[in-house]
Amino acid sequence: CEEIIQHLNHKIPGVNTAELCQRIQASGIEINIGDLAKIADIISFLFSTAARNSISTEELITALGNAVSALPKHAVQVIRHVWNEQGKSISVSEEARNMATMGQFVDLEWKLGVAMSSDTCRSLKYPYVMVTLKVADPSGQITNRSFEMSIPQFQNFFRQFKEMAAVLETV
Repeated sequence: CEEIIQHLNHKIPGVNTAELCQRIQASGIEINIGDLAKIADIISFLFSTAARNSISTEELITALGNAVSALPKHAVQVIRHVWNEQGKSISVSEEARNMATMGQFVDLEWKLGVAMSSDTCRSLKYPYVMVTLKVADPSGQITNRSFEMSIPQFQNFFRQFKEMAAVLETV
């Protein structure tokens, strides 16, 4: 809940459900990443809707109790506590709502590799660049997108980044 509040306040780009899932599993709780992502989406929707409508803690808990009867009491207590302590801090400006419709860049990782051989070719010696982008989608879920580029493709990619940097220098 606290990470979702931080995401909604634009303090972190998103909730890294893979990392969170590992932490929860390490504490002895069995959960898979798909279920955790659904829970994070629901809580994010709950908090953002409550903030947008300026709902008090009691109104939120009453509405939650009426809508979801199977929610464990301790889960409701956590939601109540976090909303009561941090819910009022959620910014719901029009600009923030517009930004929430697109993903946000989190990180970029790269590796340089050389394909030495394959089952069809004994001597490839083919260099390539592997790039992994971490992006937080509008709901805050962080996903990785990986792709490989040949050296000429990477050089073109690099040239375009230099052009962007040059344009940013003029702004």
